[in-house]
Amino acid sequence: MLLAFCGTPRFAVPTLERLVEAGHSVPLAVTQPDRPRGRGMELAISPVKESAIRLGIPVAQPDKIKSNDTFRQQLSALRPDAIIVVGYGRIIPQWMIDLPRFGNLNLHASLLPKYRGAAPIQWAIAQGESVTGVTTMRIDAGLDTGDILMQRELPIAPDDTAQTLGPKLATIGADLMLETLRGLESGQIRSIPQDHSKATLAPILTKEDGRIDFQRTATQIYNRLRGFQPWPGGHTLFRGRQLQVHRAHPVDQPLELAPGQLSAEAIRLLGGCGNKTTLELIELQPEGKRRMSAKDFVNGYHPQPGEKLGE
Repeated sequence: MLLAFCGTPRFAVPTLERLVEAGHSVPLAVTQPDRPRGRGMELAISPVKESAIRLGIPVAQPDKIKSNDTFRQQLSALRPDAIIVVGYGRIIPQWMIDLPRFGNLNLHASLLPKYRGAAPIQWAIAQGESVTGVTTMRIDAGLDTGDILMQRELPIAPDDTAQTLGPKLATIGADLMLETLRGLESGQIRSIPQDHSKATLAPILTKEDGRIDFQRTATQIYNRLRGFQPWPGGHTLFRGRQLQVHRAHPVDQPLELAPGQLSAEAIRLLGGCGNKTTLELIELQPEGKRRMSAKDFVNGYHPQPGEKLGE
């Protein structure tokens, strides 16, 4: 097929590369404009742009697409069979939806209708799911509400984080998109409307999502720490200053600790959580300091009996 590709993050790169490897013609890759990043605020290109340049694919980076006549003419002139959309980060306007004969095909990193939104990988882990997956769907005017074309499940390992699960989903998603295109071309795929009553949301993450609420159980906190890597991670207060929790794990034999209450042993640091559960704090980073082990934290800060996190 002749395809236009719209995507921005690293998650989208395997799909773009597999489309080219499979022999599809991709004369245009559309991605977000270069953004200033890092301490020097130098312009950085998106992973999709980097991949497209490597593959010799022309790149378009429109600031806006809904009322952009120049971009509309550029895309319309291609007369693509389908527009592939993977993590592009823009709402697709109706003129783009209506343009190709097979529509705009989206790869979404969840088993829709669960986890619609910007952060499906993170929220699936944070909510303690044991299985997730990828969905190919036809984009409509709603937010991840279009008809489902194909789905594939993937187990979530107990130690998976958003950083480890994302590449796995990207890989199986790339294969699923190729399978979807074959099915559409052969007429063997029948789209299925989503059951909107079963929809859940996966909104974009905020710094507040990383604030540790010790009224939650140790397992719930652990799942949120795994899901919210690398940002916003997990943070709380210790002696009135920010404390980042990089690694933690529920304790099999919990102690009688109030939520947030600390228990410092020689090389272990334990925190009380909801429902009489306990979280072992393994790696921490006090405000303005380096990352350190629990042992170094205990030796450096000497937490006192009854002292609490979050205060």
